[in-house]
Amino acid sequence: MSGAAPGGPRTHSVLASPIGELTVVAQDGALVAVHMDAAKHRPDDSWFGERDDDAFEAAATQLEEYFDRRRTSFDLPLAPVGNACEQRVWALLREIPYGETRSYGDLARALGDVGFSQAVGAANGRNPLAVVVPCHRVVGADGSLVGYAGGLDRKRFLLALEESEDTRSQRLF
Repeated sequence: MSGAAPGGPRTHSVLASPIGELTVVAQDGALVAVHMDAAKHRPDDSWFGERDDDAFEAAATQLEEYFDRRRTSFDLPLAPVGNACEQRVWALLREIPYGETRSYGDLARALGDVGFSQAVGAANGRNPLAVVVPCHRVVGADGSLVGYAGGLDRKRFLLALEESEDTRSQRLF
């Protein structure tokens, strides 16, 4: 994600969270990115545009509610920039219910071919909307924690945050 995206200028804000600072980026009234500090595929800071801490009230509120376990889904306008395959994978990620996981193979089958697992993994790793588009809910075929651009400790934290009281004692990771 380098260079200018189509549309108007981007603006950003930096929000505190239990998993570190989150840089939220908007363009033309929609979120185009939520990046964790030191995550893979994080663009250069110049990509974020001007800082505007007053322009992200809805995103800040919804993220706070999520981390406080008061929100299980996000209701924000989203416009992630990616190719057609990435867009299809990111749409599938938004369908994974809170507190549940899917394997890369599950998502590949949903796309019509279990052979797409590697493409699913690549698109998942390039998800520009961390937390909001829940790529952390994708696990290995055996349920193991594999690959996460924000690091496995953050993935583990997010999955534990979403666990029900009943399943916390049965955690596999």
